[in-house]
Amino acid sequence: MSAGGRGKAYAGKGVTVTFDARRCLHAAECVRGLPEVFDTARRPWIDPDGAPAPEVADVIRRCPSGALQYTLPDGPDESPETPTTVVRAPDGRIVVRGDLRITAPDGTPWAETRVTLCGCGNSARLPLCDHSGECGRET
Repeated sequence: MSAGGRGKAYAGKGVTVTFDARRCLHAAECVRGLPEVFDTARRPWIDPDGAPAPEVADVIRRCPSGALQYTLPDGPDESPETPTTVVRAPDGRIVVRGDLRITAPDGTPWAETRVTLCGCGNSARLPLCDHSGECGRET
């Protein structure tokens, strides 16, 4: 598995949601956006059939870390934002969206549409932020 990972898949009738817990930064965009689909008090916590597939996909695209991804059985896959955007958050994390090619420290490349990169260099998941360094802590 690449540093980008893909996580656990939750298959629904109209959308499959994947969640990589190692990438989650707990922005809670999913829980606020569709609590009927994303409910941390329920097991499994993701019910992809809890809302129409286009709504699920829309909320997943709000996930800044890319921990949540989706696939639709009849497409289309998530399209990268254009132009690519790079925003440094007040705490130092670097939020990037677009048609991305990322290289892990071991040289493994992977493609992404959304990531939150470490801005301080202290993450155990470089180049991704994992909240372990200064840039991932609340200010």
